[in-house]
Amino acid sequence: MATLFLIIIYLAFISLGLPDSMLGSAWPIMQSDYGASFETAGLIAMVISGGTIVSSLFSGTIIERLGTGKVTLISCMMTAGALLGFSYSPSVIWLLLFAVPLGLGAGAVDSGLNSYVATHYKAHHMSWLHCFWGVGATLGPIIMSQYIAKDNSWRNGYTAVFWIQITLVVLLFLTLPLWKRVATNSQKHVDGDQIEKNDLHFEQEKTLKPLQIKGVKLALVSFLLYCGVEATMGLWGSSFLVNVKELPASVAAQWVSMYYAGITVGRLVTGFITFKVSNRTLIRGGVLLALFGALLLILPFPNIFSLFGFIMVGLGCAPIFPCLIHETPARYGHKHSQKIMGYQIAAAYTGSTLFPPLLGLLAAKTTIGIFPFFVGAYIVLLLVSSEKINGIVKARLRSHESIG
Repeated sequence: MATLFLIIIYLAFISLGLPDSMLGSAWPIMQSDYGASFETAGLIAMVISGGTIVSSLFSGTIIERLGTGKVTLISCMMTAGALLGFSYSPSVIWLLLFAVPLGLGAGAVDSGLNSYVATHYKAHHMSWLHCFWGVGATLGPIIMSQYIAKDNSWRNGYTAVFWIQITLVVLLFLTLPLWKRVATNSQKHVDGDQIEKNDLHFEQEKTLKPLQIKGVKLALVSFLLYCGVEATMGLWGSSFLVNVKELPASVAAQWVSMYYAGITVGRLVTGFITFKVSNRTLIRGGVLLALFGALLLILPFPNIFSLFGFIMVGLGCAPIFPCLIHETPARYGHKHSQKIMGYQIAAAYTGSTLFPPLLGLLAAKTTIGIFPFFVGAYIVLLLVSSEKINGIVKARLRSHESIG
């Protein structure tokens, strides 16, 4: 039962990823239809991310009252309604209004399902859970590109995803009793040995507040930068390909879907690699691969290299977020990890909220050609912050060993 129910959770995460990648793919056409300014897409994305931040902060309290199943059901109903609203919006103002429930619903689903899987399933399922988000994020631009190529209608693309969401809502409603039953029958997965070791390492810091622990603020910067890269690639990648590389909008949307496909395939593989390779190695390798992809976008190579660049950035991004999440107890101990985890998620959504509109504003005043340079700069800063944290953790462990 737990395995079958896990499939339903994976389907819910697919539906979570679908809308995340659609706005950027559709924006070149939407901008023309509405006569909107170039940077308006960044404002819409900021409203969506803002709603996600708010719902994530309050999701714990709401889930305690209603349960994960009901919150997931209600949230998917909200996102379905918002998607239908997008497809019928007569102006940008209506897009901004429907962006609010879209963000609120997404944040509650994200927080609730992550918590549920972490509590009732083994750790490697976390990478696979985010892999299925990538499945949805990959399918979003593909669906949108099909409708743009067929009848030049982005509205039909949003309507199609609305029906997918409604199907999930029905499935969640029918399986609502299973949430408590699976939770009752499953055992909480805890890496007892690792937690015990971490608590010993951090014993001298037990009086410190989480943000006072050395390295925590750098970790927040890492999450901020990573999600800034991920969201910026998704929102502005299609516009870069259309306006700089002069590709058709439908082709650009398909190429952006390859970026999300890179994240998806990478996270599927990461779930297996984590059994043999450390989180730190996977994070470092992912950042370097993403940087290579950004260089392919910067250098004046033929257009086909841009496709490889998008795929490389996606593959590089794949292990970073799940491994950063999983590395939290190893870096800061069991006592502080829960609060620090919340701070990290908030920083991640802040990066998704602020970085894309920042690039949009600058590109509107200059050119979208700055896109790959900003992405590359974010990745370099992410590498620096991540390596500094590794140095801090190593120094701390050496000091404990010398004391021991």
